[in-house]
Amino acid sequence: MRRRTAALALGTAATMVLTGCSSMSGSQADGTVTLNMVESLTNPARTDLIKGLIADFQKQNPKIKVNLISPPTEQADQKIQQMLQSGSGVDTLEVRDTTVGPWSNNGWIYDMKKDLTGWKGWEAMTENAVKASQDAKGKTYFVPYGFYGLSVFYRTDLIKEAGFSKPPATWDDLLEQASAIHDPGKRKYGYAFRGGANAQGNATAIIEAYVADEIDAADGFKLKSGKTIFSAPEAQDAMETYLKLFKEASPKSSVSWGYPEMVEGFSNGSTAFLLQDPEVIATVSESKSIKKDQWSTAPLVAGPSGKTVQPLATAGWGVAKGSKHKKEAVKLVEFLSEGKASTDFTKTNSLVPILKSAAEDPFYKTGPWSSYVTMTENPDTYLNVSQPRGVAWWAEWQQKADADIQKMVLGKTTPKELLAGWDTYWTEKRQQGN
Repeated sequence: MRRRTAALALGTAATMVLTGCSSMSGSQADGTVTLNMVESLTNPARTDLIKGLIADFQKQNPKIKVNLISPPTEQADQKIQQMLQSGSGVDTLEVRDTTVGPWSNNGWIYDMKKDLTGWKGWEAMTENAVKASQDAKGKTYFVPYGFYGLSVFYRTDLIKEAGFSKPPATWDDLLEQASAIHDPGKRKYGYAFRGGANAQGNATAIIEAYVADEIDAADGFKLKSGKTIFSAPEAQDAMETYLKLFKEASPKSSVSWGYPEMVEGFSNGSTAFLLQDPEVIATVSESKSIKKDQWSTAPLVAGPSGKTVQPLATAGWGVAKGSKHKKEAVKLVEFLSEGKASTDFTKTNSLVPILKSAAEDPFYKTGPWSSYVTMTENPDTYLNVSQPRGVAWWAEWQQKADADIQKMVLGKTTPKELLAGWDTYWTEKRQQGN
């Protein structure tokens, strides 16, 4: 009861803060416009960075003032939704691939397509970034500020000791190398398996790799035939390999590992391989358990065809449909999406960059970041495919899929049964149009 009361009090306080801030949006007598900008993935360091970028924007645009609103991450989407529903109080906002669907369907966010026609910023962007900025109908509800993409974190010393000359290039290689290194008796483990929260992310990554030749680039859960990826024979091969990776090369406790446990398993030196986003580079770099020359990253491992699918998650900056200052709001989006502002944001937040220039930047070109540049520069091998993260049932799917993976790992269901259930689930949801 005490927790619930505290949560309610915090929610009320946050609402009061947002309501108070929303009244600041508008125009002054001298023509100065004030924009309300709302972020959703809030943390202190990130907020300070955004404030600095806003200060630079205001120097270049003295007639535009920006009021940054930073609700707690856990409540942010709900608060932003409340503001969007009211039709006022927000101009520029953070839009993610999981929120763009419902928010655009409800008519809450603005299509910037026409406003951005002729914008020079497009020329500086990677192909992935340009594609991600448009939905299936060609509408631009947000410009991505970066990507969260998987790569293989690996121990250079451990694979050498096990007799391997280079990191794994395929899932079969990963299974072989991780199994060879795995020695629970010495508290040395091969692979940091994800069996807990968001387990479905890595599981679908291996399935997509195994069906890479037949996958629908516009919808990563579909084959070109229109059937789900879970119906393909290759999907069963993928899940059987994935199950072996748990049984033969992962600590038993990883059945319940989520993000923190996986990262800790690698950064504390006990696990040889980890599949994770680039933000982990900073965490591992600060580790006192493994030295700089003992680890690196490699491109995401491929399926039998030699190709893989990079399941990029993304987010960016958009404009509220209810904004009375759309011209100025779009101008802020443009500023944040180009040049130094974009580069500073992606580097500080450990994101895969949206600008082509990153390929020649020493920060990305060498060391752990180089694997992401390799993937970006070879789109025929590392296929850029969009997952249907904007569907209304995505959160429901995550919960179901995570539970199913745990059942499989614990021997309560088989890969074949799991995939049949996933195929039925997605087929029925598509038919219902939920």
